[in-house]
Amino acid sequence: MKVTELRQKSSKGLQELLQEKRQRVDELRFLLRQKKVKNVKEVAGVKKDIARILTLLKSL
Repeated sequence: MKVTELRQKSSKGLQELLQEKRQRVDELRFLLRQKKVKNVKEVAGVKKDIARILTLLKSL
């Protein structure tokens, strides 16, 4: 997600999105162990999204 999209969301919306992203990372890690993920870079992308969300939450 882009930072501009994240800035438009409320604090509550960001927290919900953060929870979804963390669940997605757990799911991807599980699938990686089973070798069922084709796009390995997706994990890194989701982690970066989490970092962006946390940064915005701290600035609020």
